Amino acid sequence: MTVRTRIAPSPTGDPHVGTAYVALFNMAFARSQGGQFLLRIEDTDQVRSTPESEKSILDALHWLGLEWDEGPDNGGPHGPYRQSERSDIYRQHADQLLDSGHAFRCFCTSERLDQLRKTQMEEKQPIGYDGHCQHLEQAEIDQRLANNESHVVRMNVPREGQCVFNDMLRGEISIDWTQIDLQVLLKADGMPTYHLANVVDDHLMKISHVIRGEEWINSAPKHILLYQYFGWDTPVFCHLPLLRNIDKSKLSKRKNPTSILFYQRMGYLPEALLNYLGRMGWSMPDEREKFTLAEMLEVFDIQRVSLGGPVFDVEKLSWLNGMWIREELTDDQLADRLQEWALNRDTLKAFLPFAKQRMETLSDIAPLGSYLVSGMLPISAEDLRSAGIEDERLIEVLQFALWRLESVQQWNRDNIFNALKAVADGMDIKLKPFLAPLFIAIAGSSASISVMDSMNLLGADMSRARLRHAIELLGGIGKKKLKKLEKEYQQLG
Repeated sequence: MTVRTRIAPSPTGDPHVGTAYVALFNMAFARSQGGQFLLRIEDTDQVRSTPESEKSILDALHWLGLEWDEGPDNGGPHGPYRQSERSDIYRQHADQLLDSGHAFRCFCTSERLDQLRKTQMEEKQPIGYDGHCQHLEQAEIDQRLANNESHVVRMNVPREGQCVFNDMLRGEISIDWTQIDLQVLLKADGMPTYHLANVVDDHLMKISHVIRGEEWINSAPKHILLYQYFGWDTPVFCHLPLLRNIDKSKLSKRKNPTSILFYQRMGYLPEALLNYLGRMGWSMPDEREKFTLAEMLEVFDIQRVSLGGPVFDVEKLSWLNGMWIREELTDDQLADRLQEWALNRDTLKAFLPFAKQRMETLSDIAPLGSYLVSGMLPISAEDLRSAGIEDERLIEVLQFALWRLESVQQWNRDNIFNALKAVADGMDIKLKPFLAPLFIAIAGSSASISVMDSMNLLGADMSRARLRHAIELLGGIGKKKLKKLEKEYQQLG
């Protein structure tokens, strides 16, 4: 058997370090077994998926040095490698499940499902679909279809017994079938859910080993059942431990920058970041901390993965990155890296139209543009308070701005301006005082170029990270306060 693994990111946001972590271990296992590693884009969420996000993911993984044998950018014999281009395949397989009695059409409205969930929560019952449409007469189904009633396709699931399967790292796992929902397989718009598309694609693309995060353990029974319904061999499952914050909670952007682009923009070396991800729950046989990708691949054994939640510690990453800079780069090589990173002609040309309006000597460029080639700025809570807004309102301004900017998919000056103005209007604050603390959070000074232009030059990841940093400088937001702010933010419209 030829070992084939895959990574299947969803292009709905910034490229996540967790994606790179799982991709690295999939590639390492495939290479260690003389197999192939492929990349598939899971873009069935037509509302949130964007070409820009897909490009960012591919660029970020390439930047790290992760290379795949088949994918949307380099093709292969099992394409297409974008799920949005495989709709007919999923519909055919959904029809096959309907014809065999392993799936059924569900005509329940969103209102009924919302009420069902509300009732289940109030009565402290297990949350899940109640099988309302599971046994409709064929005549009624035909009539509803003739009337073009909106519906989804759900899978049948046993209501007794257990699903028992083996995991490469965890051994035998048992999950009661009563814990498994009658999963939607095909949405009302004809697009598949993750579960159907994932299984169909993995089979057709001959994936032998499914290596993914442990959050998918509870979904494994659904996938195993689909393999059985189709009469296909089930791949080997391996569920990696999740990356954790220092406090052992699941890695999240609230507590740690999670975008690969942030680390690229900060000036981390791709080799160092990949080295650090390789240390997440895995170790070299000689326990050394610094190693290249080639050295990792040479000795890789997936059984060396520890199930303890690996902690993603930015300070430790910075220490390792410093080692790479000092031990692996000559002065000439470091000069080249600095030039490639930010001290290049394209970066300079993007800033010059704004800078030259304020320049009298060439030396003015350094203080004017230093914040554009910096990480977290050396500002204080007092600097932020100089905007003249009391702390509670100041945190609201920064947090509401951050939330709105997190929803901006196409990052450009106009979209940034529209997003911030919408928040200012919703909060009934004039734009100039609203933007004042953002100037300080983003550029360290209220005397910089337009904050929208600064954000556009910095990029989405660094801009959002600086806003989070500013909020933390003011004491952060506790869970109780966060819930209150979420409600107030939703009322802004």
